[in-house]
Amino acid sequence: MRTICGVDVSKAKLDACIEPGGKFASFDNNAAGIAELAEFCREHAVKLVVMEASGGYERAAFLQLWGMEVACGLTNPRSVRRYAEAMGLLEKTDRIDAAVIARFAHARQLAPTPLPSQAQQRLKALVTRLRQVTDDLTVQKQRRAGLLDNPEMLASLDEVIALLKRQSRSLEGEIASMIDDDPLWAKLAETWREFKGIAGRTVARLHAELPEIGTLSNKAIAKLVGLAPLADDSGKRKGRRSIRGGRAGVRSDPVPRRGHRRALRQEPGRIPPEVGRSRKGKNGHPHCPRPQAPGPPQCQSTHKAIE
Repeated sequence: MRTICGVDVSKAKLDACIEPGGKFASFDNNAAGIAELAEFCREHAVKLVVMEASGGYERAAFLQLWGMEVACGLTNPRSVRRYAEAMGLLEKTDRIDAAVIARFAHARQLAPTPLPSQAQQRLKALVTRLRQVTDDLTVQKQRRAGLLDNPEMLASLDEVIALLKRQSRSLEGEIASMIDDDPLWAKLAETWREFKGIAGRTVARLHAELPEIGTLSNKAIAKLVGLAPLADDSGKRKGRRSIRGGRAGVRSDPVPRRGHRRALRQEPGRIPPEVGRSRKGKNGHPHCPRPQAPGPPQCQSTHKAIE
């Protein structure tokens, strides 16, 4: 059995637990603490350090440990939590989480996560910043639309909008230069642009957030992104395919989602959307008219009308 060190990452601390053996130690989440963690792993002949992808706090430890020739792997926090619950571990502390991560890595036989190149890291940082600037620009434009009679505030917003536009153009130029300078990225970008609706930003996002393209099969990539229709069958029941998980940044892009919708339309036995709409009543239920509001009771007179 491999010796694995599970690391629970927080903003300030790195809590480590080695399995088998259950040896526990805590380190600061800074350069000195990460170096101590690497020495701790060497002392116990650790073959793999596994940590959760926790929103960026793990990035420094991941890069520095690889730089010190300590193999590292990243895993999904949701999968680890579900594994803990399946094993009956409902409690949650940093020490317990570190041990669970190590046991989960043993159960899944996790492999090291490859270290991204410097160019890959820079491209991802540029794409992330471009998305942030784009979101901020949208917010500022919305604010400006609501201030039609305040010249002072309009001038302030116009200044911010102009700054964000300059930053957006600069980032787009940097990203385009990086893709054009790399022969592999340039060839992939040329291939991507053969598909209708794929422009520069979509190409950059795919390069930055999906570097596995070209190394995995089409089905494996679709599942990695979270766009593969997953089976939900049991016995004679054939459940509806659905998507979940994956990389939200890529999955939320409208171009990959169009491919997902095409795959769902090809599902056997699935009713096309236009047919489904034609079979529904006004209230959204098949063959069911809109319910009428109750009115006053109708009294039927037994007397004949007087002519």
